[in-house]
Amino acid sequence: MNKKSIAFVTLGCAKNTVYSEYMMGLVEKSDYALTDDPAQADVIVVNTCGFITAAKQETIDTILALNDYKEKGSCDFLIAIGCMVQKYAPEMEEALPELDLLLGSTSYDDILSQIDQLYAKKQPQKSYVDVDWHLPEQKQEATRVLSTPGYYAYLTIAEGCNNRCTFCAIPEMQGPYRSRKLEDILDEARQLVAGGVKELIVIAQDITYYGKDLYGELALPKLLHALCEIEDLKWVRLLYAYPNNFNDALIDTIASEEKICKYIDIPLQHADDGVLKAMNRQITQADILALVKKLRDRVPGIVIRSTFIVGFPGESEEAYERLLHFLEEATLDRVGVFPYSQEDNTPAGKMPDQIDEDVKEARAQNLMDLQFEIMYERHEKMLGERREVFVDEIENNLLLCRSYAEAPDIDPYVIVPCEDPASYEVGDLLKVEITDLHEYDLIGSLLS
Repeated sequence: MNKKSIAFVTLGCAKNTVYSEYMMGLVEKSDYALTDDPAQADVIVVNTCGFITAAKQETIDTILALNDYKEKGSCDFLIAIGCMVQKYAPEMEEALPELDLLLGSTSYDDILSQIDQLYAKKQPQKSYVDVDWHLPEQKQEATRVLSTPGYYAYLTIAEGCNNRCTFCAIPEMQGPYRSRKLEDILDEARQLVAGGVKELIVIAQDITYYGKDLYGELALPKLLHALCEIEDLKWVRLLYAYPNNFNDALIDTIASEEKICKYIDIPLQHADDGVLKAMNRQITQADILALVKKLRDRVPGIVIRSTFIVGFPGESEEAYERLLHFLEEATLDRVGVFPYSQEDNTPAGKMPDQIDEDVKEARAQNLMDLQFEIMYERHEKMLGERREVFVDEIENNLLLCRSYAEAPDIDPYVIVPCEDPASYEVGDLLKVEITDLHEYDLIGSLLS
């Protein structure tokens, strides 16, 4: 008898990518089959994102589009799982009758038993949301089917968040901060490296808080030192390091460990003290500038990336101008910006002085125009540098590469023209010289 096949459609952040990879790992060891084509699947699982309004709309649009495979194709069941379900299960159950099952954000290890029940027609209820906030059990087995190129993988070190920023619904969707055991993380890392992974990208909603809940101390430096001892691992990259707990021990670790990319993603969100206080960020502009200076002084060549929110409730023109002046002073290497999104059940969503959408959009565009100039000037200083790069994609006669200074999917490429692209594969490690610039991207030439 042919196995029933399951397809996963993943929306949202890198953490969701990891969750889907764990579920695919469970499927691979089961009596079901994996497919990467929803049109051929008997079961389609949508791993949802509900972070901001745009993400929620994308989730809804995706579910409605995939429902065509139920109506006209081979799909028996359409399932939604993850963050959006965790927050909006009753509303989704009512508004999306196309869904056969809704599962919350701690249900990843239950996915196969839930599908079994659907086929056995024993599913007792259409939606299931657990608020005990356990760590999914299968994570400790480190069984994953990678959906990233095989040379890099994301490594989740914690779930949830305790920061309680007033604009953010993550604690409601993901629960309180829960560190994974250091030994479990290392076991998973070793297994990934044994499978060919050369770059591990350490992620959590806030990696700097790692270990505080579990060990009573900030244990990220200890974890990073242990990761760097894995023999065949080339790079360790750090994403989402909140500034509040960015201590000297972490800076020393980044500076001293050769395998740690001299690259850090620090979500700052704003730089006006009044807006930062309203966001409950528990940091000031002076604190931020001091941290940036310390990082650059003690980690030469470090690339600093951040994200900002514009149009937060009550953000005056003066506060916005202070943010722009901060960017000019800090000269961060890479920046992303989001117009503020008014989210349900968040303190900021109930604040007065909500700002018009057209004002938010204009402020976002203006900020990115300024940041492009800053980034371009910093890129010009990179001309002549020699770097090691991984081949990330191959398009015609171009190798789209990443050095230590570029994270996947969010940063520019190092574009390397070549005469014989068939001689290269994704994941190859090359040496290049930065020779030119093209808009956001860097141009490199191969070194023999």
